[in-house]
Amino acid sequence: MNAGKERSRSLWMEHPMDFDGPPLAGDLTTEILVIGSGIAGVSCAYELVRSGHQVAVVDRGPVGRGMTARTSAHLAFELDDYFEELRSLRGADACRQYYESQCAAVDRIEEICRQEAIDCDFARIDGYFVPAEEKDAEYLRKELNAARAAGFADAEWVDNGPGAWRSGPALRFPRQGRFHPLKYLDGLVGSLHRRGAALYPETPIVGLDEKDHQVHARTGTGGTITAARVVVATNSPFHLRIPIHTKQAPYRTYVIAGPIAKGAAPDALIWDTLEPGYHYVRVQPGSDEDTLIIGGEDHKTGEADDMDERLARLEAWARERFAELGPISHRWSGQVFEPSDYVPFIGRSPGYDQVYVITGDSGEGLTTGVAGALLIRDLIDDGVSPWADVYDPGRLMLRGAIEFARENVDAAKHWAARLGGGEVASLNDIRPGEGALVKLDGKMTAAFRTEEGDLKLCSASCTHMGCVVRWNRFEQCWDCPCHGSHFSPDGEPLQGPAFKPLSKVER
Repeated sequence: MNAGKERSRSLWMEHPMDFDGPPLAGDLTTEILVIGSGIAGVSCAYELVRSGHQVAVVDRGPVGRGMTARTSAHLAFELDDYFEELRSLRGADACRQYYESQCAAVDRIEEICRQEAIDCDFARIDGYFVPAEEKDAEYLRKELNAARAAGFADAEWVDNGPGAWRSGPALRFPRQGRFHPLKYLDGLVGSLHRRGAALYPETPIVGLDEKDHQVHARTGTGGTITAARVVVATNSPFHLRIPIHTKQAPYRTYVIAGPIAKGAAPDALIWDTLEPGYHYVRVQPGSDEDTLIIGGEDHKTGEADDMDERLARLEAWARERFAELGPISHRWSGQVFEPSDYVPFIGRSPGYDQVYVITGDSGEGLTTGVAGALLIRDLIDDGVSPWADVYDPGRLMLRGAIEFARENVDAAKHWAARLGGGEVASLNDIRPGEGALVKLDGKMTAAFRTEEGDLKLCSASCTHMGCVVRWNRFEQCWDCPCHGSHFSPDGEPLQGPAFKPLSKVER
C-alpha cells in the first residue's frame, strides 16, 4: 500500500520509521513471502520468523505507511459491530472464537512489547461503550449479555460512564489497550532485521501464480519472487477479482487530534452507539500534555463530498464534551472494510492452495492484524487453528444475505455511472488543485488540474473491475466506491485491490 501519498497526515506519521532499506532488485527465492508491511504483514512475518521460517516482506510503498498509520489505535476486543449482532447472525460459537482471538491479540502485543523491549506507550485501560441517546441504554443490556456469553466474563454495567458520560450508564470492558502503532511497528521491524528477515519497500506485486507447489509473485519491475507460501496482508486482497470483494464494503472514517491537559480526559477507550459512523475517543499520553483523539463520521468510500463538514461536526461534538481540548493539530482519514457478517476474512485464500489472506478489518484492524498473524502461523505450522472457522475466507454469506445484496446493489450503481454524464461540463470548469469527472469523446475521464494549471487526465474506470472512481477532495486522490482502490491524482495505485494505474488519456 502507498496511502502515505494521500494528503492528510496522522498523529502517528510524526514518528519516523527507523527502516530505510532499498527496493528489491531482480528476482528472489524465499520460503514465505509476506505482501504488506502494516501491522498484519509485519506481525505475520514476526510470528513466522519466530517459528523458524525464512521470510521476506514487500510493500508497494514505504514500510508502515498504509492504513496502520491512519488508525486511531484502539486495542479493543469488544466487537465494534456488537456481539449481540454476531450471535444473532452466526451463533454463540462464532462469538466465542472471535472473542478469544481478539483477546489473544492484545495479550500478544503486550507480550511482544515486554520481550522485545518496545517502548510504544502500551497500556491496559478500560473500554467504555456509551449510549449516543438515552433510548440506546436498553441495547447496552443486550450487548452485555452477549459479550459475557462470548467469554467476556469481567464486562460489567456501570451506572456512571467516564468523563463527559458520568451522568449516564455505560458498559465497562476491562483489559483493553492503547499504544503508538508506528512505534510498535518500528520495534517489530527491528526484531525482524535481527532475526534475519528481509524487507523490501517500494516493491509492488502485480500478480500471483501457483505452479508445482510454489507461488510466483511478479513485481512491478519485472522480477519474480518464488516462495513456498505467500501471505497477502494488503488491507484489501489485490490478487482476487471477485471472491471476498463482494462480501465486504469499503468505508472512509475520519479522525482529529489536539492537545488536552493531563487528566482532563479519561485514559480509556470510549465509543458510542451512533449509527452510522459511531464516535470513538482515546488519549495518547505526552510528557507535558496529552493528545485527545476523536474519530467517526464514516461513509461509504466514494459516496460523500462533504469531508470539511464531517470534520467540523466531529470537532464540535468533541468540544461539547471536552472543554479543555486545544487547537486541532491533526486531521486525517482511513479506510476500513465492513464484512457483511461482521467478521474479517483470515486464512487460506479462495482459489489458491499456498496463499493466505488477512482482510475485512471492520474498524479493528490492529487487533485483527495480530490475531490474523497468530491464526496463519498455526495454519502453516500445524494445519489447524481454533479460530479458523469464524474467519474462514471461503465461508458462505447466506445469513448475511440482506447486507450482502445491499452492498452489491451499490456497486452495480457505480459500474453503471460510466453511462451517465460527467460532474462538470468541460475541463475549463476544473479549478487548480481539484479533480472531477468529465465526458471526453464520449468516455468518462478522471481529470485533475495541478496548482500550476496542468491537467492530468486518466480513464475513470478502476483497473480492478471497472467501477467509476470519485475525486476525494480531502485526501487529493481518486477513490473507487465499489471495492476501495485509491489512486493518486495522476492515476498511480495507492491502495488495492487495484494494482495497475488508471489508463492515461491523451488530448
